Amino acid sequence: MKQDATSNATYSVDCEDYVHVVEFNPFESGDSGNLIAYGGNNYVVIGTCTFQEEEADVEGIKYRTLRTFHHGVRVDGIAWSPETRLDSLPPVIKFCTSAGDMKIRVFTSDLQDKNEYKVFEGHSDFINGLVFDPKEGQSIASVSDDHTCRIWSLEGTQTAHFVLHSPGMSVCWHPEETFKLMVAEKNGTIRFYDISAQQAILSLESEQMPLMSAHWCLKNTFKVGAVAGNDWLIWDITRSSYPREKRPVHTDGAYLFRWSTANEHLFATTGYPGKMASQFQIHHLGHPQPVLTGSGTVGSGLSWHRTLPLCAIGGDHKLLFWVTEM
Repeated sequence: MKQDATSNATYSVDCEDYVHVVEFNPFESGDSGNLIAYGGNNYVVIGTCTFQEEEADVEGIKYRTLRTFHHGVRVDGIAWSPETRLDSLPPVIKFCTSAGDMKIRVFTSDLQDKNEYKVFEGHSDFINGLVFDPKEGQSIASVSDDHTCRIWSLEGTQTAHFVLHSPGMSVCWHPEETFKLMVAEKNGTIRFYDISAQQAILSLESEQMPLMSAHWCLKNTFKVGAVAGNDWLIWDITRSSYPREKRPVHTDGAYLFRWSTANEHLFATTGYPGKMASQFQIHHLGHPQPVLTGSGTVGSGLSWHRTLPLCAIGGDHKLLFWVTEM
């Protein structure tokens, strides 16, 4: 008997291919719908989704594809620009991707005639994380297996370059103080850099490897979370450079960690993709057990809705959405 591994997702949307990465737009985009981007083997799809949790006349989920961008190579990462606006005339869609060919592409579209992209080259190995500066959207930071963190202008020139001690796994920008950048390395060290002074200002230690993913809590920037080995770990950077809490979470290795953007006590983790059913969990800092456990076939990616306690992950020809109670 074939078990439907997606039966416990609250909502799902069918896609043409495996979904390697999915990202809700974390910025206010000037429209009631929520922008979402997902990437497969050679394309990026931009769509909007509205949920019944936010609009009473919607049954479940209302999803609409706005545009599909041909990418030509597997999409590994997607980051939204704060310049994206649906209420401007013409609208502006702006995002960047990292890809299997070790290049960064920056896409700009007005959803009509203008569809452009620029290619940034410089990394010599796979890119594991990338992010726009959240205020102006005029810079992009990326981290790679090539042991570097690089800052790029929108023209593609490198404006800063930090040498790391091991592969760079995650990069996050401080939401207010845009000279502060967080870089997580596979060897278990998380460093904070002052970009203007181009130097490290603080570091955290997980004391276990491999650290696969880390995330800065944008609701409370004293909190940092990560997954390393089989565990999740949480730091309070005002107290100690060592984790305040840690728990075993995925027995075959933890892969992704993301804080909720709506609630500083909620976060989600996933196991490695490519297993028959990759486990996905939502945790609440006040609860000893996960508040929600789901699974999705293959796929990857993990992203929180901007205002709802709702998580998206990529699956096999599907986007899967889980809603949890606050």
